[in-house]
Formats: sequence, C-alpha cells, structure tokens
Amino acid sequence: MAKNILKKLVNNSQMAIDDGIYDVDCNLEKSSKDFLQIIKTNPHATLLTEIKFSSPSLGKIRTTGDPVNIAKKMINGGSKALSILTQPHLFNGSPQIFMKVRKEVNVPLLMKDIIVDEIQIETANKMGADYILLIQSLFDKGYLSEIEKFIGFAHKKDLQVLLEVHTKSEFENALKTNADLIGINNRNLDTLEIDLKTTEIILQKFDKNRPILSESGIETPEDIKYLKKCGADAFLIGSSIMKSNNIEEHVQKLVNAY
Repeated sequence: MAKNILKKLVNNSQMAIDDGIYDVDCNLEKSSKDFLQIIKTNPHATLLTEIKFSSPSLGKIRTTGDPVNIAKKMINGGSKALSILTQPHLFNGSPQIFMKVRKEVNVPLLMKDIIVDEIQIETANKMGADYILLIQSLFDKGYLSEIEKFIGFAHKKDLQVLLEVHTKSEFENALKTNADLIGINNRNLDTLEIDLKTTEIILQKFDKNRPILSESGIETPEDIKYLKKCGADAFLIGSSIMKSNNIEEHVQKLVNAY
C-alpha cells in the first residue's frame, strides 16, 4: 500500500520550483464568471471537471491529447469550471497546458497543484487562474505553516482559494480560515484509498457557512445524488471523465444527475 504520498508530493513541488517550472512570462485574463455564484444558481449538478493525464493512484489515465479540445468537450457537456493540473511530477501537468486552455475558454479555472510556496501563487495569477488549491493537512501535519498567510496572499492577487480536507478535524480547522470554498477529498492522500462516505461523515451536523465541493471517486449520477444528499454543493470529477471515450456525453450525464 502506498504510504506517505504527501511528503513525496511536497518534495515534487519543491523540485518543480527548483527546476523553474513556474517561471512563466504572461499576464492572462481571469474568467468573467464567478464560480461561487454559479454554484448558488445552477439548477443542475455543478461540476468542476479536471484535465489530468496521470495520477499517483492510477498512473497514466489518458494519452496526452489536446487539452483545449478536452476542455471544450467538458464545457459543451455542461461543466461550469475546470481544474487543470500544473504539477509535472506524477501528474504529467504543466503551466503550459493551463495557459493553452486559459487562452481559449472563459469558465473559472483552478490551478491544481501542491502549493508549497508563494511563487506558485504568483504563477497562478499570471496565468489567469481564478482558484488555487491549498491542502489543509500540509499545514496540520507541519509541512507548511501560516495558512492564513497563503490565503491572504492569494486574495491579494485576486485569486480565490479552494481548501481541501479529508478528516473532521481538518474540516474544523478549514472552517476557521478565510478560504472561499472547502473541498472534501474522498481520497486519503497518505494511502490513496477512496471512500465516498468521507463526505457524509464530515458533513454530519454541519451548519452551512460556505459552499462544499466533494472530490475524488465520483463516477456516476448516483454518486452525485448521494453526495448532494450528504450536503455537497458541487463536485470535482477527473479520472472517470478523462478515461471516458465520449467526454462530452459523460459530463452531460453527470450534470443531469439532478
């Protein structure tokens, strides 16, 4: 069983920073659409679909195709926002893929990476990202310190923050922050095991004070219905869509879960 993946992910980000992966020279526009507003008003399932070609749990997911083509199929299927991997190690992502897509679409974009340094947040801003991802457990386990400093820096750059949790205590800590959106990852990043019940367990007896995104392991309209019943407001879906032979149709089915 895979162990201590988190430490590896942190090291990978540091390696990517040292390699100059995030040295981009651009100033791209952010989306004119507000994802939080979309979540509130969308009558159907609000999907944040993910463009990723590899992952630590699955290895290669899809032969690297044209990311713009994939993005457009996702949007045509009804996806309201996109998550794009910029981490090269284990995920086959890059800022170049992100920038290609940003130039062609106007939906909100999440720069999906293991953020360990403000340099990456600067890059997100330059690339026209609307959201960055922060992972609560990196702060709780002492890999990083001062979460509010990271969130404040992102907000100063006009970026919103998706803060990801996996346990009840991480969730409680996340609620004390100024993060804009809280994501519940059904995958344990230390073992890579997935359990959709994670969302249900964490949201029990929770009084809503901001939108909740459920992430990982979501494959069918039934999964979405179940997670909505648990209290999730939006859904991050990557692998099951990236593995699909018909991305647009697959997204459409999930969007129409309700």
